[in-house]
Amino acid sequence: MGSFSIWHWLVVLLVILLLFGSGKISGLMGDLAKGIKSFKQNIKEEEKDASMAADASAQTPSQPAGTIPGPQGPQSSTSQGQANTSRPAA
Repeated sequence: MGSFSIWHWLVVLLVILLLFGSGKISGLMGDLAKGIKSFKQNIKEEEKDASMAADASAQTPSQPAGTIPGPQGPQSSTSQGQANTSRPAA
């Protein structure tokens, strides 16, 4: 007597269908499905954003922002001479 049989559940389902109608129930289920899809899509976008932020932090330069790196590679004698003449003699 403590548990419901299949007939009890069928009667409850019939009453719910009569109260709400089949159109409202299918509309509610469609809205629920759209909500679940939207939730899953937002979770995927959040994971992409987090992975992109992790990649960006791993690729940060070793020099602080706003610094200009000096010339790299072999220098010609004319550029060295110009660098020496631009400094005032002490």
